[in-house]
Amino acid sequence: MVPAASALLALRSHGKPVPAAALTSSGFAISVQCWSFNRFTLWEAIEMAGAAGAAAVEVYPGQKIGGELGDTKLDPALSDENIAKVLAHAAKNGVTPVNFGVTGISKDETEARKTFEFAKKMGLYGVTTESLDALDTLEKLAKEYDIKVCFHNHPRPSALWNPDTIWEAIKDRHANIGYCADLGHWATSGLEPLEVIKKIAPRVLAFHMKDREVVGKASHDRPFGTGVIDNVAILDEVRKHGFAGNVSIEYEHNWEKSLPEVAQCVGFLRGYSKTRGGAA
Repeated sequence: MVPAASALLALRSHGKPVPAAALTSSGFAISVQCWSFNRFTLWEAIEMAGAAGAAAVEVYPGQKIGGELGDTKLDPALSDENIAKVLAHAAKNGVTPVNFGVTGISKDETEARKTFEFAKKMGLYGVTTESLDALDTLEKLAKEYDIKVCFHNHPRPSALWNPDTIWEAIKDRHANIGYCADLGHWATSGLEPLEVIKKIAPRVLAFHMKDREVVGKASHDRPFGTGVIDNVAILDEVRKHGFAGNVSIEYEHNWEKSLPEVAQCVGFLRGYSKTRGGAA
């Protein structure tokens, strides 16, 4: 893998940031990926993220919205009226939607534009995808809408498990194109997450942050600070390069009653922020 180059710092976007209300004093957003609460509706997931102490959520396609919207699913085709209702519920619970994914995005510009219009209406910082085949279209729209495109990795043998694959495709692209670094999936694939981050840090735009029992095989998620992934060093590394995106807690364990563990992860990140940046 090509080492992170200082020249990439010159490419960093000065575009639309994460909404200020969601940022910690360390410059990033503490978010909950609503997939963590996929046994619940989006309405409930937003409430649970707020109860856990997070200031932001990453929403995903297909989740039933709930509340007065019932079985309506979150989708780029959602009406402006219903988008407003989702945003109002989030605000009521003290959280800000900051990202959308993981979602497939078409290389057809007309179709892809629907996702970016939705992201714009939601006021999002970014969209998370694995649609590397649509890169030319995504780069064009990322620049036009000033919305980050964050390429996500699932474990081996999925197409993007190896961070080199993403790096080679995006290394010379616009600064709004980068990684959504899923640390747990790298660990499952036998990659040491900190070592990967050291090589790609300037292009990390978002996280699906996890902690795990072991690197090299599948293990379930653990509260941050209780496993082997060095999330403190990882955050230190990306912040050297101006990281100011969403750190989404994606907790894929204990599905029905994970709220206390998600809250523990939020506390870990707030503790980090207070130590590194002042008030959390």
